[in-house]
Amino acid sequence: MTQSVKPGERSVPDPAGAADGGAPRRLRDAPWESIREMFALDPTTIHLNTGTVGAMPYEVLDTMDRVTREWTGGLADVYKPSGYYEHRALIGRAFGVDQDEIVICHNATEGVARIIQGLDLHEGDEVVTTSHECYSVLSNFNLVRNRYGLTIKTLTMPTGYGVTADEIVDLFEAAITPRTKVLAFAGITLFTGTMMPMRRLCELAQRHGLTTVIDGALLPGLVNLDMRALGADFIACSGSKFQCGPLGTGILYLRNKVFPEYNPLPLPTFWPVISTWYPMIGSPPPRTRTRVESDDTALYVQSAGSASIARGAALARACEIWDEIGRDRIERRAMELGDHARGRLVEAFGKESIFSPGEDPLLKSPLIAFNPFRDPEAAWNIKKFTAFTDRLEREHRIWIRWTEFDVPGSPHQHYAARVCTHLFNTREEIDRAIGIMARLGEEMS
Repeated sequence: MTQSVKPGERSVPDPAGAADGGAPRRLRDAPWESIREMFALDPTTIHLNTGTVGAMPYEVLDTMDRVTREWTGGLADVYKPSGYYEHRALIGRAFGVDQDEIVICHNATEGVARIIQGLDLHEGDEVVTTSHECYSVLSNFNLVRNRYGLTIKTLTMPTGYGVTADEIVDLFEAAITPRTKVLAFAGITLFTGTMMPMRRLCELAQRHGLTTVIDGALLPGLVNLDMRALGADFIACSGSKFQCGPLGTGILYLRNKVFPEYNPLPLPTFWPVISTWYPMIGSPPPRTRTRVESDDTALYVQSAGSASIARGAALARACEIWDEIGRDRIERRAMELGDHARGRLVEAFGKESIFSPGEDPLLKSPLIAFNPFRDPEAAWNIKKFTAFTDRLEREHRIWIRWTEFDVPGSPHQHYAARVCTHLFNTREEIDRAIGIMARLGEEMS
């Protein structure tokens, strides 16, 4: 006996119906235990490092293999699919935007590099960013500083359990000068897992006429994300972290229309570095000032010779699965597990050991950085943290990572262990993992 499934809705086996062959159940209603079975997870490990790379659903792996085989050894035109038109449209719908604003790229690093290299910046211009940005953001801004003579103003973010959104917005506002042209920040910071007050920072930028660049590597697949409503000009995202697509996939958003309710500023000048579709003679049409695009700006960036149609198809399938489960439901699940892990970490190590926000609900994410050692000064010792994460993996098959970041007022670089929860994790494995971390941290203290 089976339940009816609406067109376009995938079904998964219902454990409760195993006796009659496994009754299918729509993903929107499926229990998390069944959804976990969709993922290629090693049952001997505990994966608490989705912020580095996610676990792919079997369907995504199958799509990669199937499409690769379809395109190998035939008479296929390898340039035809490089526009990824259907895949870009599907992914755009998942994030509240259109095909002409979405690029499927290789990863967030490539996406952020294309953004930064394409900004219309000149000698004397200023960029405001933070020292908690990913290496790829800071290295690319340093490149354009050296090339064009810019000023890069790097703010040190506040850390700790009690950090508030007001502190962060005030820090950025105080740094803006008449020479500032760009505000650049992570959607969720790599090192402490701070969910930045993105909309408030975009509104701040708009009041000062600034271009906004968001490193959104950790946003898709975790946050029920409406890219247009954020009001940012550019967002570079990973496809292989929380979105659980293949390695070598990223999503790049380029604002290509003006919706005054989200961002009333004119579209910034943008130079699409690496393109086979940018006009060979003359210029593209003037950028629109309305809700209707003047051209497909994203295609200039997307079209760059031959491309892996299999990667694009697999990333699109991952996005479809998320839409079928419900992005709002996934966000609630990941955040609830993150709150559970945060509570267990506080019980095991104390609030003073937590570098990530835990009180302001606007700043909390399921990425939590902490010091597992008794001595607060152990946070200055990289060797202890590399040994801690290595032993967790080698001896206990628990996968987390260590991070590094500046702390206001401290002359020392700080290090932390970082756990990260996602939809396929369970409370039981989180409890087990943190119990092991507490014992290991005590032993190593």
